[in-house]
Parts: sequence; C-alpha cells; structure tokens
Amino acid sequence: MNTLRQIGEETRASYNLAAEKYYEDFKNEMRQKEYDRSFLGDFSRHFGPGSLLCDAGCGPGHITRYVSDLGLDIFGIDISEKCIEVAERENPGIEFRVMDMAKLGIPDGSVDGIISFYSIIHTPKRLQPLLFREFRRVLRDGGRIAIVVKKGDGEGYVDSLVGFKTRLYFANFSEAEIRGYLEAGGFRVELLKTRPPYGFEIPADRIYAIGVKAKGQP
Repeated sequence: MNTLRQIGEETRASYNLAAEKYYEDFKNEMRQKEYDRSFLGDFSRHFGPGSLLCDAGCGPGHITRYVSDLGLDIFGIDISEKCIEVAERENPGIEFRVMDMAKLGIPDGSVDGIISFYSIIHTPKRLQPLLFREFRRVLRDGGRIAIVVKKGDGEGYVDSLVGFKTRLYFANFSEAEIRGYLEAGGFRVELLKTRPPYGFEIPADRIYAIGVKAKGQP
C-alpha cells in the first residue's frame, strides 16, 4: 500500500512535468465558470481587513489571483516547485510557497480561511482525515474552508495529466464522503452542493463545500 509520502512525490513529479501546459489550459477558467465565481465571491464575503487566506494546492495560482483581486490577503502553497515557479511569474505581488498539504509549515491557528480547489483529489480516501486534521490545525476558531472536488466513487492511478505521461493518484467523492471528512475533522458543514459540468469541462459533476471550524477544536 502506497504511503502518503510516496503519493506526494508522484504528485510533485507529475505537476513539475505538466505545470506550464496546466497553466495554459486553466488560466482563464474563472471567466467561463459563473458558478465558481459566485461560490468564491460568497465565501470571500466572510473575510475582511486583517484576514489571511491560504490557497492549498494552488497549482499555477489562477484561483489565488482571483481571490486576491477580490481584495483579500491570500497566499498559495503547492507541492510542485514548477507550479510555484509559474505562479510567481504570472502573479506578481502574491506570495507562493512550496509546501505539502499533508504537512503544512504554517503555525497553529494562523489563517482565517483555506481554499482547496481540486487539490485533495490526489490523496487516497483512507488518508483524507490527515489532510482535514492539518486544515483544522492551521485555521483559527471560526475559520472557514472551501472544498471543490469531482463527484464519483472511483479512485486510483491514472497515466496522464494534460497530455503528459505520468503516474498520478486521483480520487472522486460523494457529498456524503465530503460531509463525513468535514464533520469528523471538527468542521460544521455550512454549504454542500453539486453542480453539473459545463460543456467544456470533463463530464463529471462537481461538489462544492464550505466548512466552519468549531470553536475549541485544536
């Protein structure tokens, strides 16, 4: 059985290889996705001056940039050095850091919000509690997390990423699974919705969730 560290190394290698193409394919996606803009807009209204957000698994930084342009203080983290290189190049003025979501180099209770757009999908379901434990640790009491994943019941390795030959783990989820991870991780589920895919997307429904860290959770 593959370890979290091994899967992380495979994810790093895959995105290091595909970072430039990934950026070109997705850099303008927010212009095309009205629902995603509305979702991030509603999420962002919970934060104000002095709030700090983290885009966990930021890739080349286009979501980080979108939220920054809403007027919020946000930094991005990603396990791929090449993705961070692209993010810094394309998004000047925003901080990006090479970091593993499973072991965040962020102090306890130091951020007000976390955004995770299609980033927990590279971790097996059996290991998801480790991620949500880290998310909870770095969030302040009352902090919020936004999760987006593809809906489905499959998980396992694929051999390509935006046209590059790779070995990369993918997992799809149900609403019940996302609710379970949040609640077991000490979050109150504030929103849980599914939307159908846009015509230009991979044909899979998307799940959108927001969790609030319960007060007193370590």
